[in-house]
Amino acid sequence: MTRLRTVPALLLALLLPTLPVFADDNGILPFDAHTETLDNGLEVIVVNTGFPNLVSVQIPVQTGSRNEVEPGKSGFAHFFEHMMFRGTPNVSAAEYEAAMTRAGARRNAYTTDDYTNYYSTFAAEDLEEVLRIEADRFQNLDYSIEDFKTEARAVLGEYNKNSANPVRQILEVQRDNAYSQHPYKHTTMGFIEDIEDMPNEFDYSRTFFERWYRPEYTALIIAGDVDVDATMALVKQYWGNWNPPAAETLEIPAQVAPAGPVYTNVEWPSDTLPYVTVGFHGPAVLPDPYEWAALNMIFELYFSETSALYKRLVEQEQVVDQFFTYAPPRVDPYLATIFARVKDPAQATYVRDEIMKTFALARAEQVDAERLDEAKSNLRYGFTRGLDNTGDIAAELASWVHFERDYDTLNRVYAAYNTLAASDLHEVANAYFTDERLVVTTLAKDGLPADIGELPAMAVMAPVAEPVELDLLVQDNALPVINLKLLFEVGSAHDPAGKEGLARLAASMITDAGSRAMAISEINAAMFPIAASFNAQVDKEMTTFTGVFAAETWVTFLDLALPMLLDPGFREADFERMRDAQLNTLTEDLRNNNEEWLSKVALQRQVFRGTPYAYPSVGTVEGIQAITLDDVRAFVTEAYALGRLKIGINGDVPEGLVERLGVELAALPAESGLEDSGVPVANIPHGLQVEIIEKDTRATAITLGHPLDLIRGDDDFAALWLARTWLGEHRSAMSRLYQRIREVRGMNYGDYAYIESFDNGMFQFFPDPNNARKSQLFEMWIRPVEPKNAHMATRIAIHELQQLIDNGLSEAAFEDVRNYLSKNVFVMTSTQDQQLGYALDSNWYGIDEFADYMRAELADMTVDDVNAAIRRHFSAENLFITYVTQDAEGLKAALAEDAFSPMSYDADKPQALLDEDQLIGALELDIDADDISIVPVDSVFGGAQ
Repeated sequence: MTRLRTVPALLLALLLPTLPVFADDNGILPFDAHTETLDNGLEVIVVNTGFPNLVSVQIPVQTGSRNEVEPGKSGFAHFFEHMMFRGTPNVSAAEYEAAMTRAGARRNAYTTDDYTNYYSTFAAEDLEEVLRIEADRFQNLDYSIEDFKTEARAVLGEYNKNSANPVRQILEVQRDNAYSQHPYKHTTMGFIEDIEDMPNEFDYSRTFFERWYRPEYTALIIAGDVDVDATMALVKQYWGNWNPPAAETLEIPAQVAPAGPVYTNVEWPSDTLPYVTVGFHGPAVLPDPYEWAALNMIFELYFSETSALYKRLVEQEQVVDQFFTYAPPRVDPYLATIFARVKDPAQATYVRDEIMKTFALARAEQVDAERLDEAKSNLRYGFTRGLDNTGDIAAELASWVHFERDYDTLNRVYAAYNTLAASDLHEVANAYFTDERLVVTTLAKDGLPADIGELPAMAVMAPVAEPVELDLLVQDNALPVINLKLLFEVGSAHDPAGKEGLARLAASMITDAGSRAMAISEINAAMFPIAASFNAQVDKEMTTFTGVFAAETWVTFLDLALPMLLDPGFREADFERMRDAQLNTLTEDLRNNNEEWLSKVALQRQVFRGTPYAYPSVGTVEGIQAITLDDVRAFVTEAYALGRLKIGINGDVPEGLVERLGVELAALPAESGLEDSGVPVANIPHGLQVEIIEKDTRATAITLGHPLDLIRGDDDFAALWLARTWLGEHRSAMSRLYQRIREVRGMNYGDYAYIESFDNGMFQFFPDPNNARKSQLFEMWIRPVEPKNAHMATRIAIHELQQLIDNGLSEAAFEDVRNYLSKNVFVMTSTQDQQLGYALDSNWYGIDEFADYMRAELADMTVDDVNAAIRRHFSAENLFITYVTQDAEGLKAALAEDAFSPMSYDADKPQALLDEDQLIGALELDIDADDISIVPVDSVFGGAQ
């Protein structure tokens, strides 16, 4: 057993008295905050979180798409989320990025309907520098018309990226039809016609910025390892002189009273399962959060995974494979919506009616008081378990402070939750779930039932052993939340031939199909009041079951979770439900609705064709369809054995928990019946070998790369990690690819490089742990570009890679990236799940704890080591390339002809860039037509790979 004390005694002393789950005054935030309004109107909130080394700065500005009131001017709040990184006369964009890199920071921004938030999490020692450069860009932002037009095209690229997502399109159409006067009529991206016209609105952009980017609309949140007095002195030094000239104010037009019901259908151009959404115009959060809290509680009780409706539609009848709610807190009255993805279009009207009947039920009955108390408990425990790192604490504050620039807003909301009675929910349901407020939106490729648009009235819908010695790693600390990982060294690489996807489906049948004693709906209901979760993650070599629960609820959690593993339910209905969901994940979520991610996993197919690494863990179409329930039973029996099990625990581990695990897990087989997966033999590209996936899509997604002959822990790994960071740090403007393709040319949303697999990269900064592999590949991910620019984007990526190989990193670049990584590794492993997951991975690779390992490797490294490793392991001449595009034949012809790739810009560009375009556009790729294959999207991951 390995025990790691990860929270020092001083932090323990700070945490214990400040983390009550329930407080006498209903305050949910366990911190003492210093709040102060500067003379210029800037609201400052400083919070010492008790966590060492890191500080998070969040700057929510009260401007979102809600503030875009003039016709033809939507999208500018989101646009400035981009432009704020363009630099000032004092600090250029490059200097800003360099300063953030020196601080080891992860920083970004996001825009909502109501506000735009700029955030960064970094080493505490760099607080003054971060405050200085952030203050400078808020006070002195400057950009040329050329930069303006370039960024406007990048925004269009982001819209194009999002256009393949059905849910985003539903929201866009739903709001356009639900609102007539209020700016909530458009999403944060804005109307497409406004985005396309944005390059012509340079003068208006200045007006928008001067109108809304002002201290009286801004809050500055500084949380983490801070001294309040010293921090306030820095704030006043750098932010106190922010006094912009007076600007006109605009009233946000109020929405007229809803006059529904409203129905709209989105005609989807490509294959997808239909969506049915039922929403109502709901309340604003403030000034009194009581109504919004009551509505949110109704959604929790009637539409969550523990609800009777979810159980019936998803688990029992299996007519729906996705079911979720969307009722975010907003400044003005907003839509509260239920989303359902329907497996059979003929069932769309039935699903709509069942959702409406449930809303009617909420109007007709009063919920059970005990059930309501359980929901309140779930909310509070769920919130508390999220307070495990400085970055998340600061982010949570930003999401609520923006309303009135008030630290106490979140406390007021949870105080409202605490006061709710069943009669309050009944009152709010009757006030808001009415015919006039009803908004129904559907999405489908082909025809839905003829009566789907004939909305019924709400009144019509109205109506219920001996312990074993475990391979155990314990990270003991003061956090009152336990993260428990059961990691089995078995994954999709162990799928039998012809049953691809079996490991993934077997894991789903453990966590999402119940135990023999309890159906999954009963387990979800029992876990609800303790806000616990039990989830599975499957990759090539690992299956990880993760439980998260409050320490004081550990007995209840194990009572529910362990039987799911040791005595699974294996019900035929659950099996059919989970198999259908897995097939839809492959065919709908990956192949049909996510071209950019499809290009990444398809590249792995090229590299590892003929091996179990050639297909995603979700499997293949033929493989999933061939799996039987007996296959799942046999796999679980053979795979989940003590000999393959590693256990990790993080948190304030209760007495008795480890002992009970030892007793109950003794029921597992001692050894696995599966053979070792072996090391997959990768294919080696000879020259440039291209696969084009033909799909009806607006943009072209690109991924290119080649196999690597090393993995984490090998001699050159850390050196290549540093080189990869410089070339293409994920979701970071510091990377070379990002700078040359997205930043200066505005060709797409982003460009990154990897030497380890990184799943879910669209949604997160860091890769999930517990995806360790025996073989990896180097890849460059070029997010979707306009089809006419696909050839040029490929040439730029290859050119930049060749330049890196030929010239290496400079001493200065090496030092900058090394400094960044030595600090950023703390951000990368800041959460409970990351700390525990990376520690288990380190054991698998046979290295020290990840942060220690990387910092030690970086400390001993030289620039010559890195450049030598680059030359040994990277190649720009021998690459596999995967495209996903509509005009596959046209792209093949362009690649084979190797003709010049022209570039055109909406804005004037420096001559140096234009000269570079001439050079790169003529770069000879020498791709033989015989090395270019075209495959239809429906064949990808269809059968044997």
